[in-house]
Amino acid sequence: MQGHDTDKVFAGSIPKLYESYLVPLIFAPYARDLAERLAKRSPTRVLEVAAGTGVVTRAIVAALGDDVSIVATDLNQAMIDQANAIGTSRAVDWRQADAMDLPFEDAEFDAVLCQFGVMFFPDKAKAYAEALRVLRPGGLYLFNVWDRIEENEFADTVRAALASLFPDDPPRFLARTPYGYYERRRIEQDLASGGFVAPPTFTTVTERSRAESSRVPAVAFCQGTPLRNEIEARGSEWLGEATDVAAEAIAKRFGRGAVDGKLQAHVVGVEK
Repeated sequence: MQGHDTDKVFAGSIPKLYESYLVPLIFAPYARDLAERLAKRSPTRVLEVAAGTGVVTRAIVAALGDDVSIVATDLNQAMIDQANAIGTSRAVDWRQADAMDLPFEDAEFDAVLCQFGVMFFPDKAKAYAEALRVLRPGGLYLFNVWDRIEENEFADTVRAALASLFPDDPPRFLARTPYGYYERRRIEQDLASGGFVAPPTFTTVTERSRAESSRVPAVAFCQGTPLRNEIEARGSEWLGEATDVAAEAIAKRFGRGAVDGKLQAHVVGVEK
């Protein structure tokens, strides 16, 4: 693949490591937050895009009534397979789908949900237009994005550690993609370009990220995200050393035992 195409490739061992390490480390508290916000709307038919391994899907299954229809999609079939392997307490309609070309009819859902996925959409306005298209009048598009990387301490520490390991060509995936889409004005402009007329709401949510050792976040970011693709592009032998360097940097900053770092994200809601 050319350019930054590997930023959206979650394949091989990444889905399992993502679920085992990243979900409890950074995604679980925000999944509960989104599910609680969605439940207040009492939706009847919900579409989730970029569902990953299903952390939000499982949260909304728990938060919403059994009569609520839930369709969960992701671009990467390997992530859907991992989500299905974990399962949900009731039926969810899982489908492989591109958020920029949704295989659904107009006005089919009264809520569209996306956790930390919009940053990966190559054409965000097009993805927003698709969400708008499948929403019913008065429906809600609800998503979240990470704040700048400096406000997310483990990710920022890993970024800096790998920059020291590869000073001439540092991997830039973290700052470029998952932590690169946080500016309110840009998000507002992209939503407007996608056809949304109503003003979006923005809520900043700060959480804590905890792990039993510094190696957990190092493995999470270096091996359980597409950052791994960037590291291995420099030679597969670098993955272990990059993980070790990241773990040592986290230990120096947060301690040799259990570690605790800041997380910060923005929750965005906009009605059709």
